Amino acid sequence: MVINHFQLLGVNVAVTNLSLTTEFIEQKIAAGEKAYICIAPVSTIVDCQNSEKYKKIINQAGLTTPDGMPLVWIGRRRGNENIDRTYGPDLLPYVCQETQAKGYRHFFYGGTKETSQKLVKRLQHIFPSLNIVGAYAPDFIDHTTIESAEILDLINKARPDILWVGLGSPKQDYWMAAHRDKLNVSVMIGVGAAFDFIAGTKPQAPRWMRRAGLEWLFRLVAEPRRLWKRYLFGNTQFLYLLFLDLFKPRKQKDVVKV
Repeated sequence: MVINHFQLLGVNVAVTNLSLTTEFIEQKIAAGEKAYICIAPVSTIVDCQNSEKYKKIINQAGLTTPDGMPLVWIGRRRGNENIDRTYGPDLLPYVCQETQAKGYRHFFYGGTKETSQKLVKRLQHIFPSLNIVGAYAPDFIDHTTIESAEILDLINKARPDILWVGLGSPKQDYWMAAHRDKLNVSVMIGVGAAFDFIAGTKPQAPRWMRRAGLEWLFRLVAEPRRLWKRYLFGNTQFLYLLFLDLFKPRKQKDVVKV
């Protein structure tokens, strides 16, 4: 399969959707290849402008999918019809639904112990055939954390095909890049707040707000102390950088073969 991408402020954003991303995951599992998938909201694009190291991590991902609706709108304006929002809380259940009959082994890393337990219970209820081989809720970590050999061994002994990582951006992206070669996992996927939303430990924006690009406002109201800098400063910086980018010469659209 071939997945196109377009560059947005130097970041390679995949022209993908839930179905194409699931195909990519299945292809990597079938081939026994390693890859990690980053799910990029606007804040990820902004963070990449402030750190070349982080930009490299994002651009080395097997896929960087469009989380925020602004990325989808920009992609469509550039002629990419197949692009649609592909973010953690939608991708996780979609992959489980589409592949549960194939017996893929799932491991969940991230969240709190309460969230982790509720997540596994919820997924087992929704998808009775889902093959969950483990879950682990780490203590607080930052983007420089290297997991202990004991926990890496725990994950490797479970032999997951898919490792879902719910640490939030940018921590989950740093974590996946740092541990890709240490883990015998085909695909790692950083899904942000998906664990909390599916487990029911945090409220999720109504679908109409998500489709209208207003989820950031819902989350800001729900968690103002934690998210106000990301959304108010981050969104403003994104619009400013996007305005400057309009005056740069366009390169021909790249193609990523996967």
